[in-house]
Amino acid sequence: MPTWKEVTSANPAHSHNFARRWKTLEAEGTDIHGEARLADAMSERGSRILDAGCGTGRVGGELIRRGHDVTGIDVDPILIDYATKDHPDGKWIVGDLSSDPLPESAFDLAVCAGNVMGFVAIEGRKPALENLFTSLKPGGRLVVGFGSGRGWDFTDFLAMAEECGFRVDSTFSSWDLKRFTDNSTFLVAILSHPGAGLIS
Repeated sequence: MPTWKEVTSANPAHSHNFARRWKTLEAEGTDIHGEARLADAMSERGSRILDAGCGTGRVGGELIRRGHDVTGIDVDPILIDYATKDHPDGKWIVGDLSSDPLPESAFDLAVCAGNVMGFVAIEGRKPALENLFTSLKPGGRLVVGFGSGRGWDFTDFLAMAEECGFRVDSTFSSWDLKRFTDNSTFLVAILSHPGAGLIS
C-alpha cells in the first residue's frame, strides 16, 4: 500500500480531488459524520480531541461544531489549507504522525479515521502509535478505523498497539459499532492509555 506522500507525488491533483469528493458527497446528502458522532459520544462536552490524519477537517470540524476543542494534524499541506479555511475555530497543523512530535499533549481523545493507518509506511507504524499514545492524558482513549487490504493485518495492528502501551478495550467492524468477527473487512478499535480514570 503506498503512503499518502507517494500517492500525492504520483498525482499532484489527488489532494484537491480528495477534498472535492467529500464536499460533493455532503452536498448530495450523504452522511459523512459517523466517525464524529462516535467520537462525540465517547467524550464529555468541551473535550480536547486530536484529529490524527485530519485531512480537510471533516471529522474534527464536526467535533468543533459539537462543542469540542480540536487540534488536527495531517501530512498534506493542501488538505490542511482546506481544514483551516473551512473550520477556522480548529488548530490545524502540517505534520507526520510517524516522525514529527505532536505540538500538544494531554488529549482526552484521539480519533484516527479515513483509513489513515493504511497510509502509514511500515517503518513508521510503531512511531505513529507511540506518538498517539504519548499525546493522550492517562485515561485518554484513541478510536481508530481502517479497512483490510491495506497492508496492515488487524491482529498485527492490535498487537503493536499493545506493545506501545495501549490497552485494547473494544473492537467493532464499523463506526456504528457493528460486531467484529474473523470475517470483518473493517476494524474500528477503541484503545486506552492506562492510568487515572480507567477501571482495570
